[in-house]
Amino acid sequence: MSTVAELAPSYQLCEHHAFEAAGTEFLYLVPSGAIFALDPLGKEVISRVSERSYTREELVGRLSDRYKPRQVETVLTELEHSDVISFGTPEMQLPKVPERTFPLQRIVLNVTNQCNLACTYCYEYSADRISQTEGKPKHMNHQVAEAAIDLLIHESGQRRAIHVTFFGGETLLNFSVMRTSVAYAKRKAAEAGKYVEFSLTTNATLLTEEIVDFLSEHHIGVTVSIDGDQELNDKMRVFKDGRGSYDVIVPRIKMLLARHRTNSIGARVTLSSGVSHVRRIYNHLTQEVGFDAAGFSPATANPSRLYSIGTQKMEAVLGGFEELAWEYRDFAVAGKVHGFTNANDTIKELHSGISKAYPCGAGLGLLGVGTAGDISLCHRFVDSPVGKMGHVMNGGVDHDARGEFLTTHHLGARTDCHTCWARPVCAGGCYHEAYIHYGETSAATLHYCDWIRNWNDLCLRIYGEISVTNPSFLDRFNEN
Repeated sequence: MSTVAELAPSYQLCEHHAFEAAGTEFLYLVPSGAIFALDPLGKEVISRVSERSYTREELVGRLSDRYKPRQVETVLTELEHSDVISFGTPEMQLPKVPERTFPLQRIVLNVTNQCNLACTYCYEYSADRISQTEGKPKHMNHQVAEAAIDLLIHESGQRRAIHVTFFGGETLLNFSVMRTSVAYAKRKAAEAGKYVEFSLTTNATLLTEEIVDFLSEHHIGVTVSIDGDQELNDKMRVFKDGRGSYDVIVPRIKMLLARHRTNSIGARVTLSSGVSHVRRIYNHLTQEVGFDAAGFSPATANPSRLYSIGTQKMEAVLGGFEELAWEYRDFAVAGKVHGFTNANDTIKELHSGISKAYPCGAGLGLLGVGTAGDISLCHRFVDSPVGKMGHVMNGGVDHDARGEFLTTHHLGARTDCHTCWARPVCAGGCYHEAYIHYGETSAATLHYCDWIRNWNDLCLRIYGEISVTNPSFLDRFNEN
């Protein structure tokens, strides 16, 4: 005959990643993306449940010699409600597929497919795109840009804030369309009761005082592509005649930083086989050029490409990231802002408790538009044979194609990710990276998995230290 204890349900640990920071034990709860700090009693409960199954009554009894039964009951209830422990084997939880009417928030206008530089690693010239630009206009015209803005406003639903990003090629080669698009978007957004924000990416070669003053007047955020000091930048970022771009762009960047103070201006560094010196680059860009912030991203490249950064270099990059991330921690503990955007962005996501169904907004809240008006998954897939989702002047968004994409690329369909504790932040990785490496946008970027797990574990530990030593610093990440 079974006893009452044998019939009672037993506790199991839910999916989590344990880490320690500032002398405190933490659990990162994988399904929800929540971070849970353990007090001594909670730590002991977790330790016991990790060894074998216990019923609630057994745990209360085992711990009653040091804790009051009511105290143990309270902690067990809190751990249950937080999905740290549960009765029986927890089922895998994944975010839901969104409704097909998910509203747009941002549209990226590739206002030109031309560039005055010839950066070796640029995905404008990758195999999936170069043949597709034949027959396409070199520059977007006003009609296409305005139709794209109309589409964004229409597809944004009840969202009050929308965003237009200008991209290329080199964006400023088509500054005339950018100028008129800003005025048009502001007017149309106001008529719709919305607020529109703007940003652009530029190589800085064409910046003038007139352009910078326009950017400042309209509060346009700017991302400048630059790869570090002259030696490093000029390895890849060259003009078509082979001349390096550093001496041309740095005076213009300093002028931009001096004249434009109404929105953020950041540096974006592309890491490649010859450019992986994270600390050296960061110090140069922030201390000598004058950027407040800089972020790093590896070049998207098939492993056969000479500029592919490779596994060994990526390990060295993680070392550089770690050094800057701990420096970010030191700044945060002192109540100061550090400009390492990779750490800042990840810690912001961890603080928000984000649990992604998709790695980014591509196809979800963001779409790209090419020079001819073709709608694509994102700016990286503009004029690519994959990721097509309609035309701004011929039917608008293809919602069937968009819905199909969101279904087939949901985290639930990426089975390689289902046992990974870092999936709430990663969700499988960049679609374009997957396409270049594996020929499928739905593939998980497995070549980066260990790197991503190590990076997220580092950011969790840094987050934990900040939360213990200066929790008020994290208030900057709170959103209304």
